[in-house]
This record gives sequence, C-alpha cells and structure tokens, in this order.
Amino acid sequence: MKTTFAAGCFWGVEASFMKLKGVESTTVGYMGGKTENPSYKEVCTDKTGHAEVVQIEYNPDKIKYKELLDIFWNIHDPTQKNRQGVDIGTQYRSAIFYHNKDQKNIAEKEKKKLEKSGKYKKKIETDIKPAENFYRAEEYHQKYFEKNRIKGCRI
Repeated sequence: MKTTFAAGCFWGVEASFMKLKGVESTTVGYMGGKTENPSYKEVCTDKTGHAEVVQIEYNPDKIKYKELLDIFWNIHDPTQKNRQGVDIGTQYRSAIFYHNKDQKNIAEKEKKKLEKSGKYKKKIETDIKPAENFYRAEEYHQKYFEKNRIKGCRI
C-alpha cells in the first residue's frame, strides 16, 4: 500500500517514518501543485503550488494506516497554515494525500476526532486531498538525515 503525507520539511518527516516496522520504503518529493517535474529550487519559490511530501510504501499486515496517521499528527503542528516552525510557505503545509477511499474515510474521521479532542486550541489546517502526480525530489534529498547523520526527529 501507498500513502503520502506533507508535514513541513520532508527530511524530518521521512526520518520519522522510514524505520518503522511495516514501512517498506519512503521517498521524498513534491505533490499538490501545478508545475510538472519541479525542482527543489522551484518549489522553494512558493509559486509551484507543490508541498514537500513523503510517499510511504507500507505493508498493511504489519502497520495499519491509522498508525501511520497517528505518527503524522504527532510529528508536526497541524494547526499551522502554510508553515511549520520557521519554515514558511505553501510547500510546508500540512496535508494528507490519500490513495484510496478507505484512506480518505479514515483520515477524515481521525481529523474530526482530533478536532473534538481539545488537544489543539486552534483549527486544524491539514488538507485531505486525493493523491496527484508525485514528483521525486533530487537524490541528495532522499534519506537526507541518514546520509548526513543528523538526529532530531520527535519520534
């Protein structure tokens, strides 16, 4: 199975998912915009409409989609619109790009549940949209934290 999340800078998002049991692969890239085959430099202009995303291939017999969503909600602040911390722009927005109807239903249900929980005082800004064309980011972005021995993810 496949799912795609945007939760700020894709380096940390990827690092949060790549070593989980049941996650078979992670790939960072761009989704949700209008420019075909964008470069990182283009996406950083905030003019392509793309978000930095992580596409995750997972085995649903080993890890459930809801478990991936739970991690997604906890590795970033879903109440921030078009930013995460000091990273500002639409490319850093919070978004769930679903690949099938079940993912859509689960994501919408979990978002409503989180909104009602009172965990956040502000509105959750996470978009839930169908997956579109995925454009793989340049190779130096793939497994960035691992290649550069950077630590610092929340999970």
